[in-house]
Amino acid sequence: MAETTSAGTDTGNRLEHLPVTFFAILMGLFGLTLALHSAAGSYPSAGPLSLGMLWIGLAAFVLIAALYILKAIRHPGAVAAEWHHPVKLAFFPTISISLLLMATALAGPYPAIAEPIWIAGMAGQGVLTIAVITGWISHRSFQVGHLTPAWFIPAVGNVIVPVAGVGLGWVETSWLFFSAGMIFWVVLLTLVFNRLIFHDPIPGRLFPTMVILIAPPAVAFVAYVRLTGGVDPAAKMLVNMAYVFAALVLVQVPKLRTLPFALSWWALSFPLAALSIASFTYGRAIGSALHEGIGLAVLLALVVVVVGLAFRTLLGAVRGEICRPD
Repeated sequence: MAETTSAGTDTGNRLEHLPVTFFAILMGLFGLTLALHSAAGSYPSAGPLSLGMLWIGLAAFVLIAALYILKAIRHPGAVAAEWHHPVKLAFFPTISISLLLMATALAGPYPAIAEPIWIAGMAGQGVLTIAVITGWISHRSFQVGHLTPAWFIPAVGNVIVPVAGVGLGWVETSWLFFSAGMIFWVVLLTLVFNRLIFHDPIPGRLFPTMVILIAPPAVAFVAYVRLTGGVDPAAKMLVNMAYVFAALVLVQVPKLRTLPFALSWWALSFPLAALSIASFTYGRAIGSALHEGIGLAVLLALVVVVVGLAFRTLLGAVRGEICRPD
């Protein structure tokens, strides 16, 4: 009986410490789905894989969302504590971003289902963007050490809106969110580089968030092409900015290999997906086999990363290494 009580208490405690960063897993899974879909334009065999990944992503969304809702019901104080945490606050928009990515993945095979999900994600992204930024500029005192590339997440979410929004007919709304995302990306980029250059290094547990530097220009390129209907000099600048940040991150890989696993490692997945999609999109637009090849190489790396992260996350769950107090 004592063992049963202990096990029940342990399960309850782990639910209480289920982090909102779990939704970053969904960004990785749906990102891989969309990258495979993009690859299918050149490699048709990727099409069925994309559909399979979509169902895996949907199943993961149901599980993670159900667990987090249960946490909110049983441990509302723990959710409030995450909201008031200077680092975790930036991860709340991963919830609305997951909905937007899900809708984008569903837009092809199931457009009737995709639109209401996209509307929910778009509305949630708008509310969370205002709420998170209000939290940043409120009376709370943030330290320089609280700032990491994870703060880009709200901005990235805004530039995701047009990727499916344009095709669904929400063009003006898509321009609104794209504009918001771009201006906050520019502001945060300046702040993040100030922190990286002039202050203490990012803690090892959060160092994988450095890869998020790739995501804003890569996603912005795809969104901009959807909004304008083609590749112009501004679009070329965006995709090449993504390559510059990718090169900057690439030289950090040896350091990443020495760090212990944490859920923040899922930050590696979505930026790689965004870079792969941007490369395929750009390669086809300008007829460049080189850029399509880059898209394929990044996609293969993404598959390895997602499989590795999924295995390590499941292993960590079994060992009780995650959902623990910080």
